[in-house]
Amino acid sequence: MTTITKSVTDILNGTITAVKSVIPLEIAVDKPSLFTQPFTQHSIGVLIGMTGDVRGRIIIDGDFSVFGKIGESMFGMALEGEMLESFSGELGNMIAGSLSTFISEKGLEMDITPPTVLVGGAKVYGFSKAFRLPITITNVGNLVIVLMIEGN
Repeated sequence: MTTITKSVTDILNGTITAVKSVIPLEIAVDKPSLFTQPFTQHSIGVLIGMTGDVRGRIIIDGDFSVFGKIGESMFGMALEGEMLESFSGELGNMIAGSLSTFISEKGLEMDITPPTVLVGGAKVYGFSKAFRLPITITNVGNLVIVLMIEGN
């Protein structure tokens, strides 16, 4: 297994582990798929950069209602407006931070950038290929995690 292939496998496995450890709900993960640019984000998303041995970006994309229900399950109250946007960024930060810890346990160094919350429609370019990881949260809805990993 090449280094980049091992890194991609570790990142995908780490992302799944991170999502399941951060979100306190029943989660099903579909098979990841490879795609090329652009990625179209529709409602609300979180963009986080990865630096170190593993370089790239993570986007966590979903509907406001999905982020809202996750927030409500974690905090016991409904989140709206700026509170929901802030929570979405923090949720992304928790998932990426957990992924970073997972990757470091595999012997790779990975740091993350502060989250950028994307609200409304956006197209993301600037990557040659990426992995789309569909997540279904029972009785909540769907998230899509996009992993844009730089390298060969």
